[in-house]
Amino acid sequence: MPSSYFIGLMSGTSLDGVDGVLAQIDDAGHLNVLAHDFAPFDHAFRSDLLSLNQSGTDELHRSALAGNAIARHYAEVVGALLQKTGLQTAQVNAIGAHGQTVRHRPLEFDADEARHRPAVGYTLQLINPALLAELTGIDVVADFRSRDLAAGGQGAPLVPAFHQGVFSQSGRCVAVLNIGGIANLSVLKADGSVLGWDCGPGNALMDFWCARHTGQSFDRDGAWAASGQLHPELLLKMTGESFLHKQPPKSTGRDLFNPAWLLHHLAQFEDLKPADVQATLCTYTAYACSQDILRYAPDACQLVVCGGGALNGELMRQMVAHVPDMPVVNSEALGLPPLQVEAAAFAWLAFKTVHRQTSSLPSVTGARGARVLGAIYPR
Repeated sequence: MPSSYFIGLMSGTSLDGVDGVLAQIDDAGHLNVLAHDFAPFDHAFRSDLLSLNQSGTDELHRSALAGNAIARHYAEVVGALLQKTGLQTAQVNAIGAHGQTVRHRPLEFDADEARHRPAVGYTLQLINPALLAELTGIDVVADFRSRDLAAGGQGAPLVPAFHQGVFSQSGRCVAVLNIGGIANLSVLKADGSVLGWDCGPGNALMDFWCARHTGQSFDRDGAWAASGQLHPELLLKMTGESFLHKQPPKSTGRDLFNPAWLLHHLAQFEDLKPADVQATLCTYTAYACSQDILRYAPDACQLVVCGGGALNGELMRQMVAHVPDMPVVNSEALGLPPLQVEAAAFAWLAFKTVHRQTSSLPSVTGARGARVLGAIYPR
């Protein structure tokens, strides 16, 4: 079948930087990654983005400038991908650009019972897609989430449809766990149906605590967590978080799982060693993910793990221990390395948008129906 070229760009809730892939996609939507690139955010810019997750002074101005900066970071990754593959801009059909999520409040506002108007809420991803199109000379597809919100959905997670396309196995259940800043789960059932939702925190809380106490942006291989001791009382307090006990569809972000949330839970445990807190946070992430897996995925499922958390050895050891009867594999075993999965998803989503094909799943987001996602900014 004829193929086309799409670039996917993702900067997730971990706030570590931009992952990008250049993929070849045939008319049936089968994807082959040709190149991957990563551009880290420096500490100052990461701090700027983190501050925009909460209300603050002159935030409209700061958000607009951050959107411009995100576009420039994305453009640098596009340039690197083109250089690695030798492709010209005219050969690339479109860029799928997720942008940087700084607020995610679906279905929380706008309701008017007297007028029978349901709540819509909002989700906000910072990026200037027009600037990205101008800088790269390539069509840009952005704003993937808001169309699903308009149809009564959560707008997240969007990757389960992509997971179905690349990880599903005929006649077998596959659960795909993406552990970024927030963890999300897709359950690809043997009968072809798909479920998906956000489980809770992934790396976000661990990264914050690690940076605060070690100066490192993340706990490499979970070594610091492994050096500490689990604190059962703190774990019990955190597992009482109501989001963990909500029924899907559900989605979350740093609006909930943020430093203020963590410090509130730590207020009565001031004497805890920092390494013990990190160990407990690691167990908390594994608990939140595994409880949803055990609740909704049949025992016969295979668990595929992707995202940065798949490279955290201590977290992965705990995940295996929490689901002892389920085979657990890194997504690379199925042909797509963990740090490429989400960027590849947005290349695939851009492909679907350009071809005016729906890419949302009502069974995941709770929307009234499947929708064509994203807005196109011509080059």
